[in-house]
Amino acid sequence: MSITVVTADLTRLALDAIVNAANPALLGGGGVDGAIHRAAGPALLAACRAIPEIGHGVRCPTGEARITPGFQLPARFVIHTVGPIWHGGGDGEARLLASCYRNCIALAVEHDLRSIGFPAISCGVYGYPPTQAAPVAIAALRSALAADSALDVQLCCFDERMAAIWRQALNQA
Repeated sequence: MSITVVTADLTRLALDAIVNAANPALLGGGGVDGAIHRAAGPALLAACRAIPEIGHGVRCPTGEARITPGFQLPARFVIHTVGPIWHGGGDGEARLLASCYRNCIALAVEHDLRSIGFPAISCGVYGYPPTQAAPVAIAALRSALAADSALDVQLCCFDERMAAIWRQALNQA
């Protein structure tokens, strides 16, 4: 098992999969979600639309994950997960965030992937404080990876300020 923190554009990482911090509809949006959809091209939107809705406008509930091809991305696959919206920490946000990371790892293992890149799920417009999200994510990843020591995980941060938060959490875990 290898977990590293990198400062990079997630859409440029040549890994087996990158993780999309998606919305429940999986139809694109802003931030990481929009960047991934733009970089992957219109075939990604078509693939997401082909995922059946399990509720009105919901293809992926919070905490779960779905997989599609990466299309025009350097990554072969995109694993879409829906992180929790931050409501102060008392609404099960940590449990749901950990579930995102565990379910993404489970899909990677199920598809025999060897490398995966994660953004800071829920730390953008969903408002999860990065200093609280990072330890939850690291613990969930370490737990999920215990059975698969060959999976290379990259925690991809968009700037050095965010990377420092994630490095500190990784070193303290």
